[in-house]
Amino acid sequence: MGNPDVKINVKVEQSGNKVGGETPAEAEAVAMDNEKPGAETAKLTAELDELKQTLLRRQADFENYRKRVEKERFEDSKRATARVVESLIPVIDGFEHALAAHREAEYESYRKGFELIYKQLLDNLARLGVERIEPTGKAFDPHLHQAMDRTETTEHADGIILQVFQPGYVFHGRVLRPAMVRVAVHPSAASKEAVN
Repeated sequence: MGNPDVKINVKVEQSGNKVGGETPAEAEAVAMDNEKPGAETAKLTAELDELKQTLLRRQADFENYRKRVEKERFEDSKRATARVVESLIPVIDGFEHALAAHREAEYESYRKGFELIYKQLLDNLARLGVERIEPTGKAFDPHLHQAMDRTETTEHADGIILQVFQPGYVFHGRVLRPAMVRVAVHPSAASKEAVN
């Protein structure tokens, strides 16, 4: 076998430059390659979580927007209906005046026709959410009633509505027209002295 020293040197040289069958640079590259997928996976997972959170926020924002638009649409519809109802209130007043004016027997069939139309109009308005304010005998409420006259009396409690000149109407809690009323007031000492 010729020269055994050369073989040994070659083996030593080869084993000195390699670690586990790889050079140190290759081992470092393999270690970095092994770390890269872990770091990239963590980065991608963080991005995915961030995207999920963004999506959830966008979904919540859209749901809030949808609810707001739906509420605004409902409110717009109520306002439009209130305008139509306000324009019909004078028609109701006209019906009431016409019905009150003709109580004679010769107008009976005429009255019945008007009463049917009047009732149908009131029923349709009630289905839309219109309520008639009938305050006779109730306490005066400045939010619902407008005092047109006052009567000094001790027969009724102070602030009780004695007469309705014109009925009021409320639509979904909003006063379209206050009731025009006469209110009872107790005589004051000053008014008693003015009479004497």
